[in-house]
Amino acid sequence: MSKGKIIIAMSGGVDSSTAAALLKQEGCDVSGVIMEIYDDSVTAPEGLHHACFGPGEKEDVEDARKVAEKLDIPFFTVDLKAKYKKNIIDFFVKEYLDGKTPNPCVKCNYEMKFTAILNELEKRKVDFDYFATGHYARIEKTAAGQFLLKKGADSQKDQSYFLFNLRRGQLSRIIFPLGNYKKEEVKKLAEKLVPHVSQKPESQDFIAGGYHQLFKKPGKPGPILDTKGEKIGTHKGIIYYTVGQRRGIGIARPNPLYVIAKDKKKNAIIVGEKEEIFGTELTAGKLNWLAFDKLEETISVRAKIRFQHKESEASVKPIENNKVLVNFKEPQMAITPGQAVVFYDEDIVVGGGIIE
Repeated sequence: MSKGKIIIAMSGGVDSSTAAALLKQEGCDVSGVIMEIYDDSVTAPEGLHHACFGPGEKEDVEDARKVAEKLDIPFFTVDLKAKYKKNIIDFFVKEYLDGKTPNPCVKCNYEMKFTAILNELEKRKVDFDYFATGHYARIEKTAAGQFLLKKGADSQKDQSYFLFNLRRGQLSRIIFPLGNYKKEEVKKLAEKLVPHVSQKPESQDFIAGGYHQLFKKPGKPGPILDTKGEKIGTHKGIIYYTVGQRRGIGIARPNPLYVIAKDKKKNAIIVGEKEEIFGTELTAGKLNWLAFDKLEETISVRAKIRFQHKESEASVKPIENNKVLVNFKEPQMAITPGQAVVFYDEDIVVGGGIIE
């Protein structure tokens, strides 16, 4: 384990708490930090408090504090409510109103956990050498001295997809203590090292109680169109639908219908049968490369268009305006504007971008 002062981002959950305990066990000089982002703007039914943004945050902060006390490590809280609202919540709402489906976890990881927290600690003149998190991912140094972001050892839990936006210059100072562990191993370690949180459920949602409460106005009804452009129904507002959605469309047909696209200008959603939702091509922008400085020529990769999506063979070609054209060997289901596409070379994260 790296020597020097290590700050670990804590959430009050099993993974980050166990990661902190492992660092302490290794004899590292470790401190914990947690960001406070919840501003009381949303509520949640009983039992749905465990989300990234919601009223369960107070409990999470106290759990993280108790873990820090048990480990006998310094503990910081940073108030990032205003920054989170501007960078994540407001952005999320704007993207949805534009007919896209953003991935808040991708944006939050880079802009909040790996940027805003560190900026706040720097303002406070908190001295540290490395920044750690409980992500299931790995960073390895090559013989040539290059740092690479790689998948976590647990293929079922790997979170490298959410981290493609890290900057190359950051990798040498980031530690992922859980990178080589399986989730089941971490659970067993938690029972021994941080029993207070070992049975705590994971945060499964972005917003406690559902993201629709973020919108100040209800959705505006509009036409549901088939792929020929004919109106076959009325939707309740494009903000309530996402590409690939099957349930909740409200039209009875012999074969299930899926949302194929959203047309903001027409305030319409376009639906079709399953075979109509597959595509072999996408354009992506807002690119970030981790394996090299810039893409100069077409490369072959395995690409992932959604966190739970299976990787697929693809070619990535640089095009004008700092964008790429991605062509898949096999058709992909529900290529969704606003989502991230991440490129892999075996277990190495080559880079990624946002689907347009």
